[in-house]
Amino acid sequence: MLSAQRKTHLREILQRDGRIVAKDVARELSLSEDSIRRDLREMAEAGELVRVYGGAVPVPAADRPVDARLRLATESKERVARRAVDLIAPASTVVLDAGTTTLAMARMLPPGPDLTVITPSPAVALAVAEHSDARVVMIGGELSRHSLVASGPLAIEALQHLAADMFFLGVTGIDPENGLTTGRLDDAATKRAVAARSRRTYVLGSEEKIGATSHFPVLDLDAVTGIVVDPDDRNPLIGRLPTA
Repeated sequence: MLSAQRKTHLREILQRDGRIVAKDVARELSLSEDSIRRDLREMAEAGELVRVYGGAVPVPAADRPVDARLRLATESKERVARRAVDLIAPASTVVLDAGTTTLAMARMLPPGPDLTVITPSPAVALAVAEHSDARVVMIGGELSRHSLVASGPLAIEALQHLAADMFFLGVTGIDPENGLTTGRLDDAATKRAVAARSRRTYVLGSEEKIGATSHFPVLDLDAVTGIVVDPDDRNPLIGRLPTA
């Protein structure tokens, strides 16, 4: 079987089952696992899937550019944002990560000037300034055109001078086996640096992120305080996650 034919078959499996197990495909096609893993590596490099231990999974919907994510699972994000805002104590210093759920949180923050919000996202900073009296501190760095978030070495250096009570972390994949993942390497490093400077880290888990896996690990599930999930989400995987 030619490589192009194998890849077509792998695409069909991914669409049908939502996951590719390399050893099962190798057995089915009477091929070596190395051949299947090579096909999966090439497909991952082309952006068709995400490689995980033993095989591959689809590219998460949450890895799309920010303008597309604004229209994705909007009601679920609103419910998660509302639950997350309820966790904020008066006079706290909180970090709002970049993302559409934190953007929703920025519009729901409690009133009063005693709240300090730190963020790497210009959009979130502007929303906080528009909808609340909170003090706003921006994390500098190189602005990603994909996610519109500041990250990289300058952002990590700035974080060494900051500390927070709570970090509301945005990721693109939340999975019991693969942990917390995101689609950009620099972004993953910046998120870890923020978590290290925060007393508590809460993950924002709208419905499209539960069970998804992206390319780059951020944190293990046991490294966070809890995952804020949509109360209307009936995904069975939620029972295996440390929810807030």
